[in-house]
Amino acid sequence: MSTLTDTEILAGPVARAAAAAAAVLPAATPLVPGTPVPGAAGASTGFAGAVVTELHLPGAPRVAVLVGSDLVEALASSPLGGLDLAAAAQPALDAAAAALGTGCGAAREVSVDLVDADLGGPFVLVPLLGAGVPCGALLVADAAVAAAGALDAVASSDVPAGSPAPLTVPPTVPSFAGPGSVPAARGIEMLHGVDLEVAVELGRTRMTVRELLALSPGEVLELDRAAGSPADLLVNGRLIARGEVVVVEEDFGLRITEIVDESAAG
Repeated sequence: MSTLTDTEILAGPVARAAAAAAAVLPAATPLVPGTPVPGAAGASTGFAGAVVTELHLPGAPRVAVLVGSDLVEALASSPLGGLDLAAAAQPALDAAAAALGTGCGAAREVSVDLVDADLGGPFVLVPLLGAGVPCGALLVADAAVAAAGALDAVASSDVPAGSPAPLTVPPTVPSFAGPGSVPAARGIEMLHGVDLEVAVELGRTRMTVRELLALSPGEVLELDRAAGSPADLLVNGRLIARGEVVVVEEDFGLRITEIVDESAAG
């Protein structure tokens, strides 16, 4: 359980981090932060996915995001193939870290049952509510709250006397009872803001280890595709389109000439 006082929990850093995460976490309805509460064992009960990252603060304290089954299922059933929960939640963790006055590392998915222990100590939990129903949660380690509070104190000391106090986003809906069901848009519509890895592939070849080790500058590799053939557009490794390679100002681009149907892509 968190060792912070109510005043410390409700103060700027945690409220700002929760509001920032809520604004970008994929969800069926717009999310708002609920009332921060001290974290306790079993806080993740009922959630379907968990993602954790380390903050760029002394001691590398951690923050985590919990999500419900609707997002996990939407990612798994995407027509673009199974999408990564860690990648989907990374913008929310980046936003929370920025609100805490720092950055964070790459997100990693962890077992929902073990996320409490993965935070490495006491933490604060802020429910993220959609249409008044908990759809996720932000978990912030006490160490992160303390470090962010220290940064706030330093910043406040640099503000000239008489300057107006910064605005903070107050938490809303003072209740948390686990993830619920929200009657709203589902599936691909939830994923409109999720970043995807997009690559253009000109062709492939196979080489032995000996051939790879013998590569040198100036050597030409022959690919399995004839000159003038369309290049493949891959999203998360899945073929979705083909096109012609073009030059846009000083950069390469791809002019789409064909959308590949699902059966052909598979």
